[in-house]
Amino acid sequence: MYISVRVIPRSGKNSLEWEQGTIKARLTAPPVDGAANAALIDLLAQSLAVPKRSIQIVRGETGRQKTLEIEGVTLDEIQERIKNPLKKKKR
Repeated sequence: MYISVRVIPRSGKNSLEWEQGTIKARLTAPPVDGAANAALIDLLAQSLAVPKRSIQIVRGETGRQKTLEIEGVTLDEIQERIKNPLKKKKR
């Protein structure tokens, strides 16, 4: 499953929003030495209840607009888990 992500580094807190078919990720990490990318993968893995190894950045490694490949979840599951973070699937 490929999904578009808009990253906002150096935010006040880590959070995810679903906005018009795209994930908006606010990250406290700065965009330096891959810190924001690592924080993005950590946050998505935790929020979507998938292993970190199932998330890969396929486009936009150095930009704010990224395309990610996420294995093990459907688009509907991604939307549901971001909109309702307390209803996560148990591992």
